[in-house]
Amino acid sequence: MNYENVIVAKDGAIAVVTLNRPQALNALSYGLVKDLSLAMQELDQDAEVRVIVVTGGDKVFAAGADIKEMADKGPFDPLILERLAYRDKINKISKPVVAAVIGFALGGGCELAMSCDIIVAAENARFGQPEVNLGIIPGSGGTQRLTHLLGKHRAMELVLTGDMLNANDAERLGLVNRVVPAELCLEEAVNIARKIAAKPQLAVRAAKEAVLKSANTGLDEGLEFERKAFYLLFASEDRSEGMQAFLEKRKAEFKGK
Repeated sequence: MNYENVIVAKDGAIAVVTLNRPQALNALSYGLVKDLSLAMQELDQDAEVRVIVVTGGDKVFAAGADIKEMADKGPFDPLILERLAYRDKINKISKPVVAAVIGFALGGGCELAMSCDIIVAAENARFGQPEVNLGIIPGSGGTQRLTHLLGKHRAMELVLTGDMLNANDAERLGLVNRVVPAELCLEEAVNIARKIAAKPQLAVRAAKEAVLKSANTGLDEGLEFERKAFYLLFASEDRSEGMQAFLEKRKAEFKGK
């Protein structure tokens, strides 16, 4: 299991997958999403592995999408379509997935954390969906999962303002399971994974499927709507301006076009 953008470590029934683009704050490029998806699918088929832990390392979970890669793309660009297809495969992993979130989990990073089954957050963790600042919206489940987890009004505020939640507020609102010191975050996630791995696995698989069935009622329809809106915004001038301003480190001038 050798990948360029993720590191996979197995210890008995536990596999830890670490996002490995530290020079780019683990920005979710096509290559990273592909490697993460393929690694998790391989682990899902590994009979020795019972629980998967996903982490970004000891500095940042994932600071969002790779804007340099996306800035010149149009609607329905093949690279974006393939990236989202790989992303969807991550959502369909049948084994329990625990996220250990240290530092920023923004945009696609927040969406990745939310798609995991349990989230352990470091005290310095920050969660948010700032896509509106780039002239787009979340495209990998952010509008839907935030609404299911936090309710309409909390989700609306985060998505429309692009503001961040600190770890304690995320725990209070039910976005994360627990908050621990950063140096203990991965250890705590692995401890939870070991506890789950010790349970009867047929029951664990059935329990996960049942919980997701309840949580995702109506989600598929929402995801379909979100995806269409996400694609169409790549045809807008505001999307182009938002991403170009980000790359040039200046304030964007949106025109509503």
